[in-house]
Amino acid sequence: MAEITSINELKKKVFFDLLELAGRVFVVIMYSEHAIIGDRGFLGDEKETGLTLIFNSKMRFLWDGDIIEARLSFNGRVQKCFIPSDNIIAIYSPELKTQFMTSHLPKPIEDGEMETTSAENVIKVDFTKKRK
Repeated sequence: MAEITSINELKKKVFFDLLELAGRVFVVIMYSEHAIIGDRGFLGDEKETGLTLIFNSKMRFLWDGDIIEARLSFNGRVQKCFIPSDNIIAIYSPELKTQFMTSHLPKPIEDGEMETTSAENVIKVDFTKKRK
């Protein structure tokens, strides 16, 4: 749990550092029942691929503890949003050509084991040179 808290603190630092340097920051969040995007929610494939939100230095929002609370506009409609730090998987700035990414942590299942992740699809390559 301490490791997750440290990662969330790092996310917050990167977010505010990029916001200060560039004036805006993009945040990619993954779907969960804890992430609230007003009445809009997550649409279509956003539940699978995530949702990108844009924050700028003129916006009024609060990052308190492990939650960002903000009023964001989608197609001209303002939505009250609550975004847990745990749901943030990327923070980036196109202006600075900089990005910070984390992997989406699998949720624990009832028996205490972790859900299966895409790690089974990773191919391991040995780049060591074989001698003849």
